Amino acid sequence: MTDLDELSRLIRADAQSRGQTISRLGYFCAPFRPDSGPLSDRVIKVYRGMGDAAALDRLKRCHDDYVEALLAGGVPMPATEFHFVDLGGARVPVVVQEALPVDSLMRPRMQKEPLASTLEMMEAAGQVIARFWLWARDQEGRIGFHPSIRNFAVIEGQAVFFDTFPPLIHYSRGEMGKMLLTFSDKRLMRIIGPLMQKRVTGIQDEWYSPPETLVGLVGSACRLRPDDAEAYLAWGRDFVTREMAHWSDEALAGLQAPPKLPGYWTGFRKLLGLQGEPNV
Repeated sequence: MTDLDELSRLIRADAQSRGQTISRLGYFCAPFRPDSGPLSDRVIKVYRGMGDAAALDRLKRCHDDYVEALLAGGVPMPATEFHFVDLGGARVPVVVQEALPVDSLMRPRMQKEPLASTLEMMEAAGQVIARFWLWARDQEGRIGFHPSIRNFAVIEGQAVFFDTFPPLIHYSRGEMGKMLLTFSDKRLMRIIGPLMQKRVTGIQDEWYSPPETLVGLVGSACRLRPDDAEAYLAWGRDFVTREMAHWSDEALAGLQAPPKLPGYWTGFRKLLGLQGEPNV
C-alpha cells in the first residue's frame, strides 16, 4: 500500500524536488515520478480537486470499479491505486501507479523501430482491444476504453495499458462530457469548453465504440508514420476480420483510407498544445 504521508509530502513539494515529470502534455495532468524514496518506483498523477464531496466519492467508486473491469476484461495493467490528498483543505484525486520502463512506451517505440516491430506492437495492442470488447459485450451498463498508442507500453511482446482516468464506467454521456471540462488541466479548455460543450462531449464517443477504438489505433499509427500507412491499414483490415468479426463491417468502413481525427478535436489539440505524448 502507498505511504499516504509520503505521497502528500511529494505532492506538496516544490516541482524541482518532486522528481521527474514524465509528460507535460497530458490533457488531465502532468504525471511525475519521484527520484528517490519509497515511491520512486511509482508514477504519481495529481488531478484537479472539486468542491462537491459526493461527486468525489462517486469518482473514487467509479475508478475502483473501472480498474476492476479492465482487469476482468483481460487488460494487462500496472498496479494502480486511487487516493485523496488534502491540499489546502481541498480533497485532491491522486492516482498512484507502478512505473513502467520508459523504453517500453509504445508511442516512442512506434516512431523509431522498424516497420515489422511496429506491426508486432499493433498486434499486441489489438489483442487487448479485442479481448476487452468481447468481454464488455456481455456486461451491463455503460463502459468505455481509450486504447490509444500513447496509453500503451509493450513489454516482452505484451501490451500493457496504463490510462485509468477519467474512469469510463457508470457515467452517462452527458456526465462524461462535463468531466472532460471539470478535470481538464488546461485552464483555457475550462474557459472556452463550456461554449462548445456539445463538441467537447463528442470527444468521448470513440472510447465507447469497439470498432472506433481499433480504427483510432490504426489512425494514430498512420499519423505517426505516414509513409507506412498502407501497411497499418492492411494490418487493421486483417485484424478486425479475424479478431473482431462482430464489428468488422463498421471497422472496415473506417479503414479504407488513413483515419483522421475529427476537425474539432484537432483544433482543440493545437489550441492546448497537446501532441499525443505518452499519458503515463
